[in-house]
Amino acid sequence: MDVLSSRILLNPKDPAVTTAFYRDILELAIYREFPGGTVFFLGGGFLEIVGRGEAGPTENVALWLQVRDLAAVVADLEGKGVVLDREPRREPWGLDEAWLSDPDGTRIVLVEIPSDHPLRVDVRAP
Repeated sequence: MDVLSSRILLNPKDPAVTTAFYRDILELAIYREFPGGTVFFLGGGFLEIVGRGEAGPTENVALWLQVRDLAAVVADLEGKGVVLDREPRREPWGLDEAWLSDPDGTRIVLVEIPSDHPLRVDVRAP
């Protein structure tokens, strides 16, 4: 398979509220808007808020968003009244994570990769 682009589709219960959350609270940049939907940049992919859903989120799905400075992002969100589901902490696998939810309850994992973590360090033999 030769994947040319990718995106996550969310069908929220209230599209206007969910779009405002990702646009105004998380401040994701808009890739494009069209009647009935908005597509946001997500680093190397996209998040599309489209249509309307009724079932709500599943605990088996989360958005994993890597950020440069987790403490600064958390402070900004808390300044906007966002209540975290879980405060920032270092996970056993070495990543710093904080959790929150969007208006429908979709879990969002904010991640900072520490400078000494193997994901950022060239572990190849010299």
